[in-house]
Amino acid sequence: MTPPLDQHHIRHAFGRAARSYVRHAALQRVVEDQLLERLDYYESEPARVLDLGCGPGRASAVLRKRWKSAQLIALDLALPMLRQVRPGWRRPLARVCADARALPLPDASIDVLFSNLCIQWIDDLPALFGEIRRVLRPGGYVAFSTFGPDTLHELRSAWASADATPHVSQFADIARIGDALLAAGFRDPVLDAEHFTLTYADAASLMRELKAIGATNADTRRARGLTGKAQFRRALDAYESFRRDGVLPATYEVISAHAWGPQPGQPRRGAGGGEIASFPIERLRGSRR
Repeated sequence: MTPPLDQHHIRHAFGRAARSYVRHAALQRVVEDQLLERLDYYESEPARVLDLGCGPGRASAVLRKRWKSAQLIALDLALPMLRQVRPGWRRPLARVCADARALPLPDASIDVLFSNLCIQWIDDLPALFGEIRRVLRPGGYVAFSTFGPDTLHELRSAWASADATPHVSQFADIARIGDALLAAGFRDPVLDAEHFTLTYADAASLMRELKAIGATNADTRRARGLTGKAQFRRALDAYESFRRDGVLPATYEVISAHAWGPQPGQPRRGAGGGEIASFPIERLRGSRR
């Protein structure tokens, strides 16, 4: 299990990074473009599409252009980030500020749910996938990407040399994500992982970039005070052991997945290990038992 994450800190960090995010989110754009290609698996014409964790709305604009007749909902936890989304005027999209674990949407109201590099900031995967299942129509399509546990392992190791306090958030692995999808009852999930390596002149440049996109340490066990200069210098020096060809690497493990919404009555795994099935009351009519 990954340590719990501070949702208040996450909301604040991404809100503070709203204006600088686009200039620094190069990897996020690459992963987003790859995830958008997965939408080719969905061959129907959706009525309602949700961009979960939309950020400044780059993917929302692509989704609106792809499905011109669909209602598009751009949802994000950070209101300042959501304000960066251009709503349009001919076919304005709906901008919603909400927590992904408590979506303010009706049951079975979404045909396609798209989420790029958002769910790594949610430690309660059963609650998240339970909500996604609830709002997704039977046979609906969900595609998402998230960071895996190898992400920023160099930075985590460098900070571990400086002190015993966690400085880098930990993320769920592909097995845990896949198991949570199956437990929630999603059909035919497909998951894969890919590693990206970005390079920097120094570790301080990496840390400034992480702050500029809001990807700061949200571990609830983190130190709440300012990091001392001596600790910071020890971390920078430790990171130097990873230097190759004159640059410092920063590894990102990206897990991408897609799955289909279950039909009514398809069971999901309960907290005690049993299976729970639910279906409309109309399906019980005709039987007195």
